[in-house]
Amino acid sequence: MKEMKMEEIKKKLKRSNVLIGMLTVQAIATGLQLLSKVILSKGTFVFALMAYRHVVATLCIAPFAFIWERDSLKKVTWSVFFWLFMIALTGIIMAMGLFYYGLRDTTATYATNFLNLIPIVTFIFSTVLRVEKLRLKTKAGKVKLIGAMLCLAGALTITLYKGKVFHISHHNKHQNSSKDHTNMVRGTIFLICSCMSYGCWFLIQAKVSKVFPYKYSSTFIICVIATIQSVVIGLCIDRRKVSWKVGLNLQLITIFYSGALATAATFCLISWAVARRGPTYPSMFNPLSLIFIAITEAAFLGEEISIGSLIGMFLIIVGLYSFLRAKSKELTVRIESDAVDAEASPPQNEGMHSINMEIPILARESAKFQSPIQTQEAKESNVSSKINKLTEK
Repeated sequence: MKEMKMEEIKKKLKRSNVLIGMLTVQAIATGLQLLSKVILSKGTFVFALMAYRHVVATLCIAPFAFIWERDSLKKVTWSVFFWLFMIALTGIIMAMGLFYYGLRDTTATYATNFLNLIPIVTFIFSTVLRVEKLRLKTKAGKVKLIGAMLCLAGALTITLYKGKVFHISHHNKHQNSSKDHTNMVRGTIFLICSCMSYGCWFLIQAKVSKVFPYKYSSTFIICVIATIQSVVIGLCIDRRKVSWKVGLNLQLITIFYSGALATAATFCLISWAVARRGPTYPSMFNPLSLIFIAITEAAFLGEEISIGSLIGMFLIIVGLYSFLRAKSKELTVRIESDAVDAEASPPQNEGMHSINMEIPILARESAKFQSPIQTQEAKESNVSSKINKLTEK
């Protein structure tokens, strides 16, 4: 009986290990936002933080690139380098830099709300540029539109409506309200620009995935480029040694935490989850970090919680879940239809194969975390399943 119970426990743990991994990712994201908020409020220079963070990230990603994708580094042409340079510029310097400035002027909860709007912004950009189709005649298309509208309504509610304010802890903050209002307006502008930069970044990622499909090598090169870009732009803004100095304090802890855990460890956990459960699965957990951050920030940093922010958070979470569920169903339908078409059509040369640009951008970009080994295993399993079906027939 004991052995049977142990086997049942092991099976339950195997089933829930991906869930635990994604909860760990959200816990890491929560810690990152709170630590970043604290050190930025104390005057840490944004570009110094970004430069040091990506130095640590480069050192963590380098072993994966050199062990699994060593030969891919020889295939970096000037065209590939240009696109990787643009990814670093839009996805790190602009998107992450503007987010840090917005986080400095607002709160961690407020800033994280805008991170949850990135899938919606990417969807709008891809629809306007005709990379994706809206498909309003389908049920999934209608649900996507409703989800996007709910997210937009939530963002407007958080920005424009405050309502009754209350605190969880007694560690209340007493600051100048006019200064807070000015900072909130400026921070909101930074966060909106950050969301738009992230949307552009995802679209550029779609291009790079075609010309240079080596995920670890591309991440390694992007981190190196981002480090150089951060140093150059940072020195143009502030050359004081004090701004670039790092002491044995919370600032150093945040740098190693963001580089090792928030970049390298999260990369590995998401790649594992995508290989096990599919590309949309990790995105479904993103709203949890918003809840974690709101609770911990109110409890430990004394930030206020307003009725408007709670209503806005609820609308964003419901809208994002609706959007991602519809996106997942749409992707499943597209894959099934493509499989049927492939079986009906005559075989073609492998060199003629191309990526369908109508496949949802976020799902395809989430798949970038898959390692070559995992991808090869998936291909082998698909081939074996097809052989079994043929033998049964």
